Amino acid sequence: MSALKIPSAAFAISSSINRLAFKLRHRSRSRPVLLAVTSVYGLHCCSRRMATAAVESVATEHLEICVKASVTTPDRLGDCPFSQRILLTVEEKQLSYSMKLVDMGNKPEWFLKINTEGKVPVIKIDEKWIADSDVITQTLEEKFPSPPLATPPEKAPVGSKIFSMFIGFLKSKSPSDGTELQLLNELTSFNDHIKENGPYINGKEVSAADLSLGPKLYHMEIALSHYKSWAIPDSLPYVKSYMQNVFSRDSFVKTRALKEDVIAGWRPKVMG
Repeated sequence: MSALKIPSAAFAISSSINRLAFKLRHRSRSRPVLLAVTSVYGLHCCSRRMATAAVESVATEHLEICVKASVTTPDRLGDCPFSQRILLTVEEKQLSYSMKLVDMGNKPEWFLKINTEGKVPVIKIDEKWIADSDVITQTLEEKFPSPPLATPPEKAPVGSKIFSMFIGFLKSKSPSDGTELQLLNELTSFNDHIKENGPYINGKEVSAADLSLGPKLYHMEIALSHYKSWAIPDSLPYVKSYMQNVFSRDSFVKTRALKEDVIAGWRPKVMG
């Protein structure tokens, strides 16, 4: 192979680098995997070194994530469902990361320098701080595509109105204002979808839509139980099974907020 063809060969494996990186993160002996792939592409030593550097860079990158700190227990993760969404994503992709706990009631200067809006989550990728859970999720999917978590566009909106309906019902002061019915209507639609398409929103495998909705349903279950003595009715069994499937995943158990924090977090909405 001539030297002029090296860039083309290197480019040919670029789409495989992230998939390789995912494998390398979970194999104690990664070099045989890399050499096998580079041999398939017929790369000489220069291209192999380029591939090695690129793969190892992705495989060993350590992410920093700013999240809400607990208000009830020192040095514990707080109750932000959007922060948990990002933590779930990096857990499901089995990426290396560390959390920076932020006291949202007394935001430190270092955090406000990172994000002048003072909101979490914020993540550091490629030496750049990125805010907004939607943007962060998309960035993570593009940079670390294996395992794939993207939800097909036609299924991405499924269940997306439940959270706002839950908040409306939680804040409601009148039992006859229709907010409970609105929530039940959304949950019924979701129940029907899971019945036909489950166990997850996109079928057999968990996807980004589940990682977004799961924390919100967790908040809904705890907050409505505490403040309204309300629970999802038995007439919606597929919603219940869906919640059990999501809540029991290792990634969720590891990143969920304490029940006390969820209750404390929603108190201003209820009492305000």
